[in-house]
Amino acid sequence: MTRTEIELDQFYPHPPALVWRALTAPELLARWLMPPDGFEPRVGARFTMTAKPIEAVGFSGTVACEVLELVEPELISFSWDDAAAPEPSGWVVSFALRPEGRGTRLLFTHRGFDPDSPAAQLSRTIMGNGWRRILAALGEAAADAA
Repeated sequence: MTRTEIELDQFYPHPPALVWRALTAPELLARWLMPPDGFEPRVGARFTMTAKPIEAVGFSGTVACEVLELVEPELISFSWDDAAAPEPSGWVVSFALRPEGRGTRLLFTHRGFDPDSPAAQLSRTIMGNGWRRILAALGEAAADAA
């Protein structure tokens, strides 16, 4: 059975304000995800990020994004497309925060994977593993955000 999304649940021993800052401050975003070019924490902001190309799934190495939702300091969602793709993928990544005890619970979703596309399912598998590592690095950036 194939799936159309990646869902991850991560707890950080940091207050929501620090995790939010790590999600929305460009210099911190660069530390745990990729260096953003043009990122602003506002709906409609368009930006790009550059990573290593992945030939197996046809990824050019440049991600084109647009902030779709922003509810400070609880939710940020943005589109996630290969900048060189002929058509948008329809992928959306979302980071939802909620206070939990002395820390923050982050619910991460990367949705829009075509269940009938072998390339999309390979991307989902590769990215699922990658997002786990990336979310751990987000926690490290949040610790330094104070």
